[in-house]
Amino acid sequence: MLKIGDKIPDFELQNQDGKPVKSSKLFGKKLVIFFYPKANTPTCTVEACNINDNISKLKKAGFQIVGISADSVKRQKSFHEKFSFKYDLLSDENHEVIEKFGVWQEKNTFGKTYMGIVRTTFLFNENGICTGVISDVKSKIASEQILQTV
Repeated sequence: MLKIGDKIPDFELQNQDGKPVKSSKLFGKKLVIFFYPKANTPTCTVEACNINDNISKLKKAGFQIVGISADSVKRQKSFHEKFSFKYDLLSDENHEVIEKFGVWQEKNTFGKTYMGIVRTTFLFNENGICTGVISDVKSKIASEQILQTV
């Protein structure tokens, strides 16, 4: 898994509108990238809405926000529109970026073992260097967890 001090991996993914977003274009501001397992599921919705509800506090702290999951662009768009998110959701159906960040891992739910996205939030400085990793994300207070790292 990516750790503090690591440089953001180089990537290009499509956002909810099908527009390309390059990691190199995200430099210049502090950045939060949060990985979530699946759009429109209960816990992921709580997390994404908590971040959206507190977007002004996050922006005031200097952060730009990006969410990433393995959902299709179409599914990201539906999720984005349903909740009027004020940040981009990126589609990584091939798990390329998910794997670069190290969040595609074996999971165990109700005794069933499978591969999936481990809910994780990464913080980067203006130069794309990782300054924080939140691996124990609490969906209801995700934005507070981010702001506590400042």
